[in-house]
Amino acid sequence: MTTSSPVRVSAATSATPLVGLLAGHVVSLTGNTLTLIALPLYVLATTGSAAATGLAGFCATLPVVIGGSLGGVLVDRFGYRRSSIAADLVSSVTIAAVPLLDRSIGLPFWALLGLVFISGLLDSPGQTARDALLPEVAVTAGVPLERAVGWFEASERSARLIGAPLAGLLVAGFGALSVLAFDAVTFLVSAALVAWFVPRGLIPTSTVPAANGPAGSPTPGGYWRQLLDGFRFTAHDRLLRAVVLLVVVTNLFDAAKSTVILPVYADRNLGGAVAFGLLVGAMGGGALAGSLLFGAIGHRLPRRLTFAVAFTLAGGPIYFAYAANVPLPGLLALTVLSGFCAGALNPIIGVVKLERVPAGMRARVYGLMNAGCWAAMPLGSLLAGLAVEHFSLRTTLLIVGSCYCVITAIPMLGGPWRDMDRPVQTP
Repeated sequence: MTTSSPVRVSAATSATPLVGLLAGHVVSLTGNTLTLIALPLYVLATTGSAAATGLAGFCATLPVVIGGSLGGVLVDRFGYRRSSIAADLVSSVTIAAVPLLDRSIGLPFWALLGLVFISGLLDSPGQTARDALLPEVAVTAGVPLERAVGWFEASERSARLIGAPLAGLLVAGFGALSVLAFDAVTFLVSAALVAWFVPRGLIPTSTVPAANGPAGSPTPGGYWRQLLDGFRFTAHDRLLRAVVLLVVVTNLFDAAKSTVILPVYADRNLGGAVAFGLLVGAMGGGALAGSLLFGAIGHRLPRRLTFAVAFTLAGGPIYFAYAANVPLPGLLALTVLSGFCAGALNPIIGVVKLERVPAGMRARVYGLMNAGCWAAMPLGSLLAGLAVEHFSLRTTLLIVGSCYCVITAIPMLGGPWRDMDRPVQTP
C-alpha cells in the first residue's frame, strides 16, 4: 500500500466500510481503556507501591513509542487493513496471558512488565493503520474529510466513555484480572469487525498538493531508506514539527496523570476503582461531545485560536482542582468540561495531517509523529511514580498544572502555528 493511485470506489457510495472501521476502532480502544484502568489497580493491589505502578506505566508506554517510530514503514508495506487486524490479535494474546498465568503458574512482576511491553509494541501501528484508512472509507461513504475525522476522534472518546466506567465497576465487582480477561476478547472483536466490513480493495488516494514536491512521493528502496524519508518529511514540515514538540510535553504530563497520579489519587482520596473509572469516563464523555461538535462546525472555526484556547482549558485547570481536593461531583463536572475542550484537539491535528501528508507515506509519518508525541510518556509515568513516592501528591499536581498552562499558550505566539489557519488547497 505504497502507491498514491485513486481509490477504487463503486459508483454507489456505501457507509459500511466507514461504520466498520469506526466500530472496530471503538472496540479496540475500549480494550485499551480497560487496560488503562485495570493494570495500574492490579499493580497497586499486588505491590502496594506507587513506584511500581509508575514502572508498569513506563513499560506500557515505551513500546508505543518504539512501535510508532519503527512500525510505520511495515504498516505501509503490509497494508493498513491487515496491520490493524494483526495488531489487535497480538494484543488479545498478550493481555489474555496475564490472568491465565496469574491463575495457573503465577505471574512474577518482571513477567507482567514483559507482557505489558509486548502488548504495547503493536498498539501504535494498529491505531496508525486505522487512521490511515480513514480518507478512503470516507470517500467510499461520501462523507467530507473533516466530518469523518470528527467521527473518528469521537469514536476514540466513546471508547473512554464506555470503557472507563465499565472497567471501574468490573474491577470493583470482579477484580482486575477478570477485566483483563474481558479486555482480551474486545481485541478479538475489533479484529473481526475490520476484517469483515473493511474491504481489501481500498487503495490510498493523496490529498496533498504538488507543492509538497518530491518529499510527498513514496520512496522506493529498503526499510531504513523509507523510514528516513518519512523522518525527513516530518522534520521538513514546520507545522507538523511544532505540533510534535508541543504535544510531547503535554503528553508527558498526561501520562503522569493517567498512569500514576489519578489512580493513586482515586485510591487514597476517592475510594478506589469506581471513582477512577468515573473520572476517566467523564473525560471521555466530554471529549466525545467536543469531537462531535467539531465534526459539525469545525470547518467554520479559526483553527489556531480554537486549538490554543481548547488546549489550555483542557489541560492545566483540572490539576488545580485535584490539588484543592474538590469533591467527586465537582471533579466530575470539571472533568467533563476539560474533556469537551480536549475533544477539538485531535480532530484539528488529524485534519492538518491529512491535508499535509501524502497517501503513500501516511503510516510512516503518522507513526513517527505519534512516536515523537509519545516519546516522553514513559518518562512521565516513571517520574510521576517517583514524585508521588517521595514528595506530596498535592505539590506534584500544582507543578504539573502550572507547567501545562504555560506550554499550551505557545500556539498563540504565531510562527509555524500560523500555518494551521492556512490549510493546503488540493489541486
